[in-house]
Amino acid sequence: MKKKPLILVSNDDGITSKGIRTLVNVMKQIGEVVVVAPDGPQSGMGHAITIGNTLRLTREDIFGDVVAYKSSGTPADCVKLAKHHVLKDRQPDLLVSGVNHGSNTSISVLYSGTMSAAIEGAIEGLPSVGFSLCDYGHDADFTHTEEYIKSIALEVLEKGMPKGVALNVNFPPKRNENIKGVKICRQARAKWQEEFDERFDPNGRRYFWMAGNFVNFDKGEDNDEWAIANNYVSIVPCMFDLTAHHAISQLNDEWDLQGL
Repeated sequence: MKKKPLILVSNDDGITSKGIRTLVNVMKQIGEVVVVAPDGPQSGMGHAITIGNTLRLTREDIFGDVVAYKSSGTPADCVKLAKHHVLKDRQPDLLVSGVNHGSNTSISVLYSGTMSAAIEGAIEGLPSVGFSLCDYGHDADFTHTEEYIKSIALEVLEKGMPKGVALNVNFPPKRNENIKGVKICRQARAKWQEEFDERFDPNGRRYFWMAGNFVNFDKGEDNDEWAIANNYVSIVPCMFDLTAHHAISQLNDEWDLQGL
């Protein structure tokens, strides 16, 4: 009898979020599931880790027969704790993160705790996928993501992943029309144009509230922003190497570093 795959589930919205429950329910159809997730929202934490404070890890009974822990740490902390403590004698066959409540396309992948958990999994040598739904509504419907999540997870388990690569999967919000399909994409060239609203608290002390708009500079049709706007599921292969490889030769050729 074939052994069930061991699947580690994490996220950045917290262990009680609607998205992680969707992910757990789908993964239970595929294999043995273990959850290690933050005890509260950790959106925008990126790849932060806890080095100056204690880390708490508490067993939770919120997914029925699924072994689950909540942690006081970041999404990256959760993956590290899962790999080296909770599952220290076992190697997960798959790590999945999400389903995030909101988009993680384009530049947002840099700030995303959801994708940082997935990329941490890739660093640890685990086939890893981060899932996000491009809908910020409090009543967002995740049901249309389930069949795609299952299919993508099964593909990864069967075919494997390139070493050090994690998949960034984004779903368009549920609309009247059906999703058109899946696109393997590149990350769109875009950014957040921040604005800071200056305010004062009741004691007259100044504080700032960050706001702003998302600006897409990319006019191509092979990127994740185009895919989502045109009702496709986008899949972007990501890795943790931030080296600007194309700039190395330019710096070597144009800079005079001999006298430094």
